[in-house]
Amino acid sequence: MREAVVVADVHAPADVHGVHAAAGHSRWTCLARRTGLHGGWEAVEWAWLPPGGVSGEHLHSRTEELYFLLSGRGEITLDGRPHPVRAGDTVLTGLGTRHALRNTGRRPLAWLVVELTTTKEQQMDRHHRSAVVRDLRGHGPLDASGVLTGPLRTVRLTRLAPGGSAALDAHGEEHTVFVTGGTGTARATGRHVSVARGTSLTLPLGTSAWLSAGAEGLEYFHAVLAVPEEQR
Repeated sequence: MREAVVVADVHAPADVHGVHAAAGHSRWTCLARRTGLHGGWEAVEWAWLPPGGVSGEHLHSRTEELYFLLSGRGEITLDGRPHPVRAGDTVLTGLGTRHALRNTGRRPLAWLVVELTTTKEQQMDRHHRSAVVRDLRGHGPLDASGVLTGPLRTVRLTRLAPGGSAALDAHGEEHTVFVTGGTGTARATGRHVSVARGTSLTLPLGTSAWLSAGAEGLEYFHAVLAVPEEQR
């Protein structure tokens, strides 16, 4: 079992050319991978497109995916239907769904990606198609299990007032957190780590962390993943 909380940030992304066969370049970094985690994670990633940039259309035949828009404006195409998206929106893409993303704004578009594995039985169900666009900042927590077939559960934005704190415990579930605003500290395995916009923490099964907000307060995206009994 991995006994450490995974801490990463977006400050040294890779340049990617032709993402999903689209022209142009993008930026990308991996924040956590499934190795050492017990739930159905494929990866937690950060991605970026310049104005006019495109992440090409592709089919999700093996994994499900969540996008959380961090900055900018764009248009996501879900099975051929365009939907406007902006910072604060969450997009859930179910198995068997095609999607693509275009930056339609004047500023860069950045988003968080949570990709999730599915079972062979789910992959064989070619009739399953589901996707949803939700304003997470405006409408509050989202129960992803109502849309996706895999292990993703609640996704939310949490805001801590200056000096506020919150505990995260990965018991029977795993967590990923991405700081979207403010500053603070995270205490895990006896160590204190400074966190700010662009910092992520992923909690493997059996770990815990304590988040404390600084003078500006602290806002973070938070996703919870169920871990099957046989994987605990």
